[in-house]
Amino acid sequence: MRFDATGKVSLDHIYTQPDPRAYFTQLRRLDYRVPQEAKPYFVKLIDEYRQARGVEVPKILDVGCSYGINAALLKYDVTMEAMYARYHDERAGTDGAAPAETTAALLARDRKLARSHLPVRRTRFIGLDTSASALAYALEAGFLDEAVHADLEREEPTAHQRARLAGTDLVISTGCIGYVTGRTLTRIVRSVGEHRPWMAHFVLRMFPFDPVETALAQLGYETVRLDELHKQRRFASEEEQALVLRTMREAGVDPGGLEEEGWLYAQLHLSRPAGTGPSGPPS
Repeated sequence: MRFDATGKVSLDHIYTQPDPRAYFTQLRRLDYRVPQEAKPYFVKLIDEYRQARGVEVPKILDVGCSYGINAALLKYDVTMEAMYARYHDERAGTDGAAPAETTAALLARDRKLARSHLPVRRTRFIGLDTSASALAYALEAGFLDEAVHADLEREEPTAHQRARLAGTDLVISTGCIGYVTGRTLTRIVRSVGEHRPWMAHFVLRMFPFDPVETALAQLGYETVRLDELHKQRRFASEEEQALVLRTMREAGVDPGGLEEEGWLYAQLHLSRPAGTGPSGPPS
């Protein structure tokens, strides 16, 4: 296994395939669940935004969207378990089993899902990611409505990318903060236009959010961290766990009773323009 500078195992390869099978196969083994954990909080935030701003079809930007999983869960009310069942088949193409479906066949199934499931809540989803393959699949499948292929940590958005980001109402993420910093979020906010989008980020406890909160405060945001903790996934190995625990302790974060027990945990940070009020947990 390869590990990044934080001690986490490198899973980069699962985000760059032409379809989501490697993504779901690998993450199912690790009980990856944060998109499902995040879903009721995002639903509540979308409803609150609609009422507060009078926007019938809010435009939602998913930062680090990969194959558009958050969009699928929120637009079509599917579950992570259903998505795992949809793509995960370790037997396909091995030991004489039936060959795996082609990417084209998977896309046809997903387009059928998008056509057959009327959106349970009207939204427009735009995905931001560095993986062109994942974005292309999510667009063709009908999970995303628009996509921005960019690394805003490294570069300012182009005029075309700013046009895509303009008018964003909500910015969400489930696990990319730590690799994505306040630099990316600042560039997004400056691209959106005059109004400030609301934000909801599920952040692993191993990554401090303070620098991001400071960057957003300079743009007029107030941030609230909810107390609830959410399992993101199991550690991939004892070595990964040991490396992450060391990183956490060096950062002054106590993993006792949590990460020490074998799971990575995330916490929700809600950022809104000052004066618009915090959002609590879903009822």
